[in-house]
Amino acid sequence: MLTALLAGILPLLSALLLAVAPPASAATLTEVTGFGSNPSNLRMHLYVPDGVRERPAVLVAVHYCTGSGPAFYSGTEFASLADRYGFIVVYPSATRSGNCFDVSSPQALRRDGGSDPVGIRSMVGYVQQRYGSDPGRVFVTGASSGAMMTNVLLGDYPDVFKAGAAFMGVPHSCFATTDGSEWNSACANGTVDRTPQQWGDLVRAAYPGYSGARPRMQVWHGTEDSTLRYPNLNEEIDQWTDVLGVSRTPASTDSPQSGWTRTRYGSTGDQAPVEAISVQGVGHSLPTAGMAARAVTFFGLDATTPTDPDPGTDPTPGSCRVGYTVSAWNTGLTATITLTNTGTTALTGWSLAFTLPAGQTITSGWGANYSPSAGAVTATGLTYNATLAPGASAQTGFQASHSGDTGKPSAFTVGGAACGTG
Repeated sequence: MLTALLAGILPLLSALLLAVAPPASAATLTEVTGFGSNPSNLRMHLYVPDGVRERPAVLVAVHYCTGSGPAFYSGTEFASLADRYGFIVVYPSATRSGNCFDVSSPQALRRDGGSDPVGIRSMVGYVQQRYGSDPGRVFVTGASSGAMMTNVLLGDYPDVFKAGAAFMGVPHSCFATTDGSEWNSACANGTVDRTPQQWGDLVRAAYPGYSGARPRMQVWHGTEDSTLRYPNLNEEIDQWTDVLGVSRTPASTDSPQSGWTRTRYGSTGDQAPVEAISVQGVGHSLPTAGMAARAVTFFGLDATTPTDPDPGTDPTPGSCRVGYTVSAWNTGLTATITLTNTGTTALTGWSLAFTLPAGQTITSGWGANYSPSAGAVTATGLTYNATLAPGASAQTGFQASHSGDTGKPSAFTVGGAACGTG
């Protein structure tokens, strides 16, 4: 009798639950084929949320060894964050033995050299063509092998990716081999120790002659990682602070969550040029709950308002002030620029114009896009700092070569209006 009763009630309860449950998302993970040049036969899976924004951002999420794109989709929080914030997620899958990505061959460690980075770049191009995504908001993240690929992609394609977040990775070119091996024990064990400039030179060698803006970098590591050991975190910090031309001394240190130690380099905000999070007592098991959301914040993908659709056009600016400091050596220098909105209205889509002294040529920059690299230069704000509220500041900077004159520009303007200095 009880069995019969339950048999009658359970379908009713099920119907009631279905009636009050929120509608399920129709968005699903789909495989894409024929997406472009793909020399290593990667597979591509794509997640486009129901509420995808107009001109959406794109996040490439790269899996660990033995994993796959679908496994990284189901095992991480990036798809649910895409549902919340309206960006598209690309999930590449490695197909070689062990399902590790190629981060060691000479082909992988240079722009358009072949192998996996070329296929992943093609995936981004496919999404831009098919969905009209914003080429100024393309990001990459990954765990373990995917974190190593994150480092590689930022070096190979600095003009494609605006920022990366690497969970348990190693620096660009740390895994380099020439004998066909896909494993580098010295790097994995954290015994490869180079100077910041040596690490930076390896990134710059991946795309010789490139002088545009470099992507920001967030790096994560557990202190008890026995697969890709913890010293690799400091080597990554050395590499990306050098590439972005910021001090190796932290601008801030805090603990946003129990067991986390966060250091920021170049500035103190959520989108600092370089951010590092050390996770006490944790092994090779990142990301864990909440870490994907922190990466999304670092990218600026959790913004609640759309970005300026035409960031190259400056509005009528309020008053502005520019601080400009130079640190010079031999034939090079680093300039740090602080633009402050001293007006009473927001400064949106700013572009800062100035003329470099003769003989100075920008070789890399951070916090803004710089064009051209010499003479009359315009620095244009990026997605995360393009709007400055009254009293707010944006800190940017660049590295440059010089032929003897290490002086400062004599004047600065925003939207044609002169800025104060000092």
